[in-house]
Amino acid sequence: MSNHNNNSQTTQNPAKTKICMIVQDPNVKGGIAAVTGGYYGSRLEKDFDITYVESYCDGGKLTKLAKALRAYREFRHVLKTNRPDIVHVHSSFGPSFFRKYPIISMAHKAGIPIINHIHGSALDELYTNAPAWKKRMVEKSYSECTKLVVLSAEWKEKISAIVPATMIEVIPNYSVIVPEMTSEKVMDDRFNKKQILYLGRFDELKGVVDIPAIADKVKKVFPEVKFVLGGTGETEPTEAEIKRLHLESTVLMPGWIRGDEKTKLLKESSIFLLPSHMEAMPMSILEAMGYALPIVSCEVGGIPQVVSKDINGKLYRPQDVDGMADGIISYYSDRASWEEACRQSLKLADEGYSFETHINKLEELYTSVLSN
Repeated sequence: MSNHNNNSQTTQNPAKTKICMIVQDPNVKGGIAAVTGGYYGSRLEKDFDITYVESYCDGGKLTKLAKALRAYREFRHVLKTNRPDIVHVHSSFGPSFFRKYPIISMAHKAGIPIINHIHGSALDELYTNAPAWKKRMVEKSYSECTKLVVLSAEWKEKISAIVPATMIEVIPNYSVIVPEMTSEKVMDDRFNKKQILYLGRFDELKGVVDIPAIADKVKKVFPEVKFVLGGTGETEPTEAEIKRLHLESTVLMPGWIRGDEKTKLLKESSIFLLPSHMEAMPMSILEAMGYALPIVSCEVGGIPQVVSKDINGKLYRPQDVDGMADGIISYYSDRASWEEACRQSLKLADEGYSFETHINKLEELYTSVLSN
């Protein structure tokens, strides 16, 4: 448990609203930690008294279980000694739902308003195609919340099959804007380097196994092209495809990337590729847009809300390997359209998905929950 407000701030403003936020360990490899990591040290901590309780970390099953049990103890302690005005839970589907279930239940019993910020994308498994007992658990837990936050309008529609639409707020993820990425020299270097970037987990839903076939097609037209796939998870199927197509020198897998190494890759790459089969609103796309990267991705989840088709990127059906390869080839064959897509990515990220806008929406939600 960590409280990132220093004592002087808290004593100067004893009336500051207390938020207990249930988060992942900031070092977790994934999108939720990337979102909540931005809150540390931000304006949100100046305007509200925030206590973080970490309920998840990377590691084996026992490590994860120990982390969750410790979070329940810490949360009980917070309820007793520093009762929050709002509990803000960051959750997903799958095991994350079950981990957050006791916390939502405790907060509900204590009569504290709950905001459940849902980042998941596999609703079929959690609810739509789930057995009756699981559906009842989801309905009970979601109905105990004051507000559910989702990442896109499409997800509001989906979740309104479980709770009334009036309970659901749309707050998209955010992008960090790096305006110098559209300078002439940077554009030159990036375009000439012909490096395509993927950042994310390796699993079936991310469609990362489709990338070697895309690379194979692009390489036939642009032999110098490089694909960098940053991430961890089920890497074996992708590695097998790379070997099968003899692409060891074209498709590189450096493992999970963070910090300076990630910044360097975002700055030097020329296209961001995310061939997902299912998504909510990928933080990786927003991040790439903040670095003025054109996007090649799929028309799933909240992606079409972020990527304007043929304006700052190209969108295809999941598994349309030929389409995605053609999209990349068309950018490399027409520098003017690539440059325009770079500028549009930066512009769209800045106008709709800035960190400032995200924090404003979050703070407005806190205020409205308290006033009701």
